Amino acid sequence: MTSENLHRNDKMGRITVDVEISNNRDVANSLSGHLAASKIRRKTIRAVIDSGATRLVFPADLAKELGLPVKKSKIRVRYADGRRGLRSEVEEVRLSLQGRYGVFGAVVEPKRDTALIGAIVLEDLDFLVDCTKLCLVPRDPDHVVAEIE
Repeated sequence: MTSENLHRNDKMGRITVDVEISNNRDVANSLSGHLAASKIRRKTIRAVIDSGATRLVFPADLAKELGLPVKKSKIRVRYADGRRGLRSEVEEVRLSLQGRYGVFGAVVEPKRDTALIGAIVLEDLDFLVDCTKLCLVPRDPDHVVAEIE
């Protein structure tokens, strides 16, 4: 399934999408009538889909721009090349992708200019990665399917 915000990058074998990132506290305040919808801090950003990664990661500048709350403790990260480090983590990140949304924590990466969407986000939004066609496919196009016992 192809979407207007899906970008194939055959040269690199990567899937990139445009996602909207919002401050979920702003969204809640808007829904309760305490903040005008036009005042919700949000931004559309390019994101790389990486089912081998676990979390949502995005640039430090974006976290600051959206006023996202920073957790006091750091999160331990391990990069694909084996490096390790400690990074800040923000909360209340509302991510919208192809008509679906969820609220997540995100690892803040100082030198990133794109977001990275890992397996936890993909599973929560119920997207499958089609590696042959290099695209995201909702398991059910009409509903998010929750696996329960």
